[in-house]
Amino acid sequence: MSKKNIFATIAVPFISLTLLFSMPLARTLYDRRDQSKFGNDARLADDVPADCAAQHRIGNIALAVSNNGTLGINYLAAQGIDCFTNRGIGYSCEYPKSTGVDYLYGAAFWIGAVVGRDTLVSVGHDGWFQVYEFSPDPCIPNDLSTGCMIKRSIVDPTDFELYEGAVSEEDYISQYTDTVTRAGFAPPPDPEDGAFRPIGIEVIQRSYAWSYEYAEDFVLFDYSIQNIGLRRLQNVYMGVYVDADVNSDGQTGFDDDLCGFIPEFVDTHLTCEFEDLANIAWIADGDGDPMGVSSARHLTGTRIIRTPAESLEVSFNWWIGNGNAALDFGPRERPNRGKLQEDYRDFGTGGTGTPAGDRNKYYSLRNQEFDYDQAYTCVISDQDTLWLPPNPGNACNFADGFDTRYLLSFGPFNIDPGEVLPLSFAYVGGKDLHVNSNNASQNLPNKPKAYYEGLKFKDLQVNSRWAEWIYDNPGVDTDSDGYAGLMRFCPIDSAIQSIDTIITPPADTLIDTVWVYIVVDTTFAIGDGVPDFRGASPPPAPALFIEPKVSKIKVRFNGYRSETTKDPFSRSLDFEGYRIYVARDDRSSSYARVTSYDLHDYNKWTYDAKATPPEFQLKDEPFSYQELYNLYANGDTTFDPLDWTINRPLHHPNPLFSSDSIFYFERQDFNASSLTDSNGIQKVYPNQPYPSALDLDTLKLKYPTELTPDGLPKYFEYVFTIKNLLPTVAYWISVTAFDFGSPSSGLPSLETNVTQNTANAYPLESYAAVDSLDLEIFVYPNPYRIDADYRSRGYEGVDTTGRRLNQTDRPDDRARQIHFANVPPECIINIFSLDGDLVREIKHDMDPANPNASHAIWDMITKNTQLVVSGLYYWTVENSKTGEIQMGKLVIIM
Repeated sequence: MSKKNIFATIAVPFISLTLLFSMPLARTLYDRRDQSKFGNDARLADDVPADCAAQHRIGNIALAVSNNGTLGINYLAAQGIDCFTNRGIGYSCEYPKSTGVDYLYGAAFWIGAVVGRDTLVSVGHDGWFQVYEFSPDPCIPNDLSTGCMIKRSIVDPTDFELYEGAVSEEDYISQYTDTVTRAGFAPPPDPEDGAFRPIGIEVIQRSYAWSYEYAEDFVLFDYSIQNIGLRRLQNVYMGVYVDADVNSDGQTGFDDDLCGFIPEFVDTHLTCEFEDLANIAWIADGDGDPMGVSSARHLTGTRIIRTPAESLEVSFNWWIGNGNAALDFGPRERPNRGKLQEDYRDFGTGGTGTPAGDRNKYYSLRNQEFDYDQAYTCVISDQDTLWLPPNPGNACNFADGFDTRYLLSFGPFNIDPGEVLPLSFAYVGGKDLHVNSNNASQNLPNKPKAYYEGLKFKDLQVNSRWAEWIYDNPGVDTDSDGYAGLMRFCPIDSAIQSIDTIITPPADTLIDTVWVYIVVDTTFAIGDGVPDFRGASPPPAPALFIEPKVSKIKVRFNGYRSETTKDPFSRSLDFEGYRIYVARDDRSSSYARVTSYDLHDYNKWTYDAKATPPEFQLKDEPFSYQELYNLYANGDTTFDPLDWTINRPLHHPNPLFSSDSIFYFERQDFNASSLTDSNGIQKVYPNQPYPSALDLDTLKLKYPTELTPDGLPKYFEYVFTIKNLLPTVAYWISVTAFDFGSPSSGLPSLETNVTQNTANAYPLESYAAVDSLDLEIFVYPNPYRIDADYRSRGYEGVDTTGRRLNQTDRPDDRARQIHFANVPPECIINIFSLDGDLVREIKHDMDPANPNASHAIWDMITKNTQLVVSGLYYWTVENSKTGEIQMGKLVIIM
């Protein structure tokens, strides 16, 4: 039964009310795939389903996903182990990430249909009877038609295996069906229905996550649902079932959840308000756990993004599950009321909450109810004409939080054999629902309206809107059919065109005033209905090259792609600048910015007298100095945009600009735009004009002198030297690109991830310099002293690529290092004892162009996998190409 039943005062057995004698559908009805295309079918008969789970962690919402139709870690067949990291998944939905607060027990995909004369429902998990009815196929590596869970990412274009076909920074793709009915793997029987009877569907589930500030608080889910049976599925309804158990204080998080529904909310664009038809189901901790160690003041919700048809009926049902029938409760419409006007339905559990069996689950999927929010349960009276009154002895207990779960569903539609239908929804987090720690205690359960006045849903609403925009970009004609979505018109300024006086008998006087809009701002409200799954992103990081020298690293990069790639969301060229970072390891928190370059431009803040309250607003993309000079300088050569501030704004003298007459300016970023400062970023080819063409093939064919030896346009080549580095340790270098954001969409400036575009090297001579200067090989530290505590000083605990190891990952004796510098790229390093015994042989083989080609490390482990002892040792380095040998001595004091 359920994992939580502490409120039950009477053990009530769940007894099946109806015995269904229909035989299970024959296995041969399900032609799951054309096996001539995908190969051997032996895996369908005997192999084990490839149960797998993973956790989205790229953004601010750490959400566990799986390939059995569920979310979270409590409905898994995969034991809560991430298939890609082999680490345990600690939280179903930790939000915000790294806070230790879990906003989900488990969620599941539900689907119901009429198949012939049967009404059937298949669920990832029913949330109460421990019924699960989806399983993946067995996994055949490199066969994407099988049950292998797939990971993809747009983060690194050079990682072809992950990058090819990726949509977001973190894609997980799963396949599962409801047709696994063979012995040993068949779903458990339902207490109401008995043996499971499949509908005959296959689901391809894709989940997408991003780290960008505007998209870090949601995960987008995109489903393809295929009828793999031979019969038409009629009156199909789909739904998302969520049991949150918001938990910030140990194991008692489930008893104070509150649930509700937001059908629409008022949003704004410039000065115009409009309604967003959101259909968001949400659940949260009732009081935010104000006394807990970690406050659960936020919330999560589910927003439907795409359905198989434009006009579908949406239902929102919530209920409380409990073995005690009096506590098993959910809102119910009075008999023969509501949209369907149906008779009262017995759910088979003695209460009005948990739907038992296919017939009752199907009813919940299709009942077209919009349940009142849970906080109102205490004030639903027996005089209410729509809702059955709750038990007055428990209603107020339900209203301030309980073990609540919800089902957000929609339909109907039909699916013919072989047909595939889409479904997309967003699992969204919202910050700071609870802003008053006393709100719940002061207003619940008797004053729900006052309670709601103390809640802040804004962040959830904004995040859900961004989820919809990423799914279908407003103003983007994705299929090139000439339609880019619906426009929204927002009057900025208006004037009276005419005033007419109309007198009608018996002396009524009417004043008819005609207004004309002088300035109207237009923007796309929704997209063209064709999925994009694309959001605003920073410019691509530049191509990065590093050249080490003793105590310094020359950083060379080419911004051809950074400066010529339009933002995929705004369709504008929004490049703003570069930043250079240095670190001693490759963790994002370790990087420190050493310099930057950004364009010389300004933001223009315009006073909006019609805003509530009147305020200065940022409405335009940044202006270059020359653009502002042409607009506002009036020939004054001393014009400085920064002379105009919020306390001393510029008043435009031209009355034609009445809607744009008061404004001031601020720098966009730091305007560190000099490329001639010897201490800053410089152009490698300062006199090179802008490329004659931006297509690399055209440049290579017609203008080859405009290309660097690396085949990139010289105009975009930059250089910067990081000085005063320790030659004996590795440094990581990162060059990022950033944009200026999108003022009209409320987007901040976006920057590429600091760990995305990196290279590492020791500040020693490159192999080219070693070879040309004929430099001798040397070893450090020499002598090696165990009492020097190299690890705590940051000289050890890194591997041969410079990545810092987890400090608890291995003991000190397995993290020691002796370095060989100025070695050939291909060589054999041998360490001998004084007696001439071979202690260790190291084969060094690197590309000569690699910055670390002339550097090698000995981990001080012998050929017998033992730690070396104190003593005097000899070493030799043999050049594998020339046969030349260098030798030297090494002292180790342990």
